[in-house]
Amino acid sequence: MPFWLFKSEPDVFGWAEQAAKGEAGEEWTGVRNYQARNNMRAMRCGDLGFFYHSNIGKEIVGIVEVIRESAPDSTTDDPRWDCVMVKAVRPLPRPVSLDRCKLEPGLEQMALVKNTRLSVQPVSDAEWQIVCRLGGLEG
Repeated sequence: MPFWLFKSEPDVFGWAEQAAKGEAGEEWTGVRNYQARNNMRAMRCGDLGFFYHSNIGKEIVGIVEVIRESAPDSTTDDPRWDCVMVKAVRPLPRPVSLDRCKLEPGLEQMALVKNTRLSVQPVSDAEWQIVCRLGGLEG
């Protein structure tokens, strides 16, 4: 199963807001980068992703699940932009900071470390396992 990472500014839409959406989930709107959009187009229902607080905190704080595959982004009339819908699965017992990821063996090639601006990124199986362990979960 592919894994992903979704970035959000916590003062705009943070983990608490995502978790409050419950089973209904939330569209991952507003992505205006072709690479990030293409990553969402590759997602399938059931895929899991990390929820990352960007700008403030700079840490992975939870796990989300894709519950609807890519469809037109409801926040624009521009047909180029799609989004998936995700729901919160669980918070990480221990958030994993970007600084920690940069220091952790095995995460040197992680998109979060190498391409910090990309808002929706793939995560390898090995990276998923390492971050889950650092966050206090069995991957």
